[in-house]
Amino acid sequence: MSEELRQLMVNLRLGRMAEMLEEVLAEGEREGHTTREVLGSLLRAQWHEKQEKAMAYRIRSAKLPESWSLETFPYQLQTGVNKTQIRQFAELDFITRRENIVFIGPTGVGKTGLASGLLLKALHNGYRGRFVKAQDLFDEMYASLADRSTRSLINSLARLHVLVIDELGYLVIRPEQANVFFKLMEERYNRYSTIITTNLLCGAPHNKFNAERIVMRALVEESPELPLT
Repeated sequence: MSEELRQLMVNLRLGRMAEMLEEVLAEGEREGHTTREVLGSLLRAQWHEKQEKAMAYRIRSAKLPESWSLETFPYQLQTGVNKTQIRQFAELDFITRRENIVFIGPTGVGKTGLASGLLLKALHNGYRGRFVKAQDLFDEMYASLADRSTRSLINSLARLHVLVIDELGYLVIRPEQANVFFKLMEERYNRYSTIITTNLLCGAPHNKFNAERIVMRALVEESPELPLT
């Protein structure tokens, strides 16, 4: 009978339940578990596997450069980072409020690591997202104009819960690429959250972007300290 049940589970694509069937049945007999308790154990195992696979898929799809983690971020080395502020972001309220974040600072201060860490945190909490280098994004946009897939590209990015655009700086951008970029930002505005890292010390424009600006200082002693805002 158990072999028939196992095969039925396999046919229904309940692989984890099929794997654990004999073990859970034996434990149920040994511990005197009810049929309901046995079934609950099998269903929980299947559910956990489904959740793990879904999270792994979200992480693969996000194309993170590395598995950066906020828990392992070297705050002691990056003294220009406000740890309390980052912990607040890690609560992910900015996603539910549909707000954006802009990390501003020179190379080597941890902008990419923090942005990636926030994205990974969001992925672990069931949100969908993607990490992309700004130059790669504009290259994709230019290619989409050639094969007329721009609408498809925008659709694929516009509805992600979190989009990280890394190293948005001094890039040579064609007007048509800029138009696609602003169309993407327009469709995400007040709907989903975008995190941008940049070495450009922009001022007031970030307010129009509905973003919180985080200015990070360099580690070298001769560099002026910039306040976190």
